[in-house]
Amino acid sequence: MNSQNLDQLCAQFGWKIADSVYQAIGKNAENHITKSLGVLQEDGVYAFFLYQESRGSREKEGAEKIKNCAKELLKKADITGFQNGNDVLQAVRDHLANDLDQLLLAKRLLEQALIYARYHAKALKG
Repeated sequence: MNSQNLDQLCAQFGWKIADSVYQAIGKNAENHITKSLGVLQEDGVYAFFLYQESRGSREKEGAEKIKNCAKELLKKADITGFQNGNDVLQAVRDHLANDLDQLLLAKRLLEQALIYARYHAKALKG
């Protein structure tokens, strides 16, 4: 995929994340997306997925939506380990951890999608 297609993919998934999280948890969607982006930027891809897994009852449904959209984005971008529907944490541990280029690309794609999602969620709230 060329970079234009990857940015378009991020934009599509940004909208999908915002819409599904907003439907799941309402006005708290923007806050959860922003926190998720912060975890991703500060602590990496594995921590991002672990954060989604650890959410409590209030955010659980929104976290599940983000996790599923993120998995689907990485699968569509042909990121190593996400083609066969593995457990997401296992895919990161077993595949991404061994390939720095793929890990950095996955992080960048997720960051861009979450940035777009944050703006979409803000627009939905307004």
